[in-house]
Amino acid sequence: MLKDEKAVVVFSGGQDSTTCLFWAKERFAEVETVTFDYGQRHKLEIDCAAQIAQEQGVKQTVLDMSLLNQLAPNALTRDDIEIAEGEGLPTTFVDGRNLLFLSFAAVLAKGIGAKHLITGVCETDFSGYPDCRDSFIKSLNVTLNLAMDYPFVIHTPLMWLDKSETWELADQMNALEYVRDHTLTCYNGIKGDGCGECPACKLRRAGLDQYMKRRNTTSEGGSLV
Repeated sequence: MLKDEKAVVVFSGGQDSTTCLFWAKERFAEVETVTFDYGQRHKLEIDCAAQIAQEQGVKQTVLDMSLLNQLAPNALTRDDIEIAEGEGLPTTFVDGRNLLFLSFAAVLAKGIGAKHLITGVCETDFSGYPDCRDSFIKSLNVTLNLAMDYPFVIHTPLMWLDKSETWELADQMNALEYVRDHTLTCYNGIKGDGCGECPACKLRRAGLDQYMKRRNTTSEGGSLV
């Protein structure tokens, strides 16, 4: 634990950000979360994040980012846009989302005396989103420090993990079942294992199955290659 250090977790109530919340709680003396309302299809996401924050004993701040819905039409905020993957970026990509989220999180963090920002972005299973890349995070970290004259450190615990390794990290923190049962990743707004059909659910389930197979093999005395 970093004594007397505060951290802010960018928090959606999904698998990745909840895993990051547990990661942060193990390392920092004080942790808060910030959740963004950007006109998501399912307000349940915000409710889910609030419930987890309450259960984990951390303060949550919800910020209105509805302007994103006006500027960047996408399948996460518009019922008339189909959730689809194909050539180019998926329809679930929201231009500028992580740039804005982390910038506003930084303003909040500086106001409460926190220099650590934690986000669940990942370049291994990133669906082609450019604002989930390590190069973007490093660049933004420098920009925020210069823009606000403040020593921010952006932490990305999941950056080089695939989904199975993200489940493994949760398990190492004794949080696998909590993450599985209480988080909302599904694009159709179903908590836990979700609908099983949308891209987010398929990625989540494949990662869980892969990790459980690996864990069972290890517990039976097998070796991992």
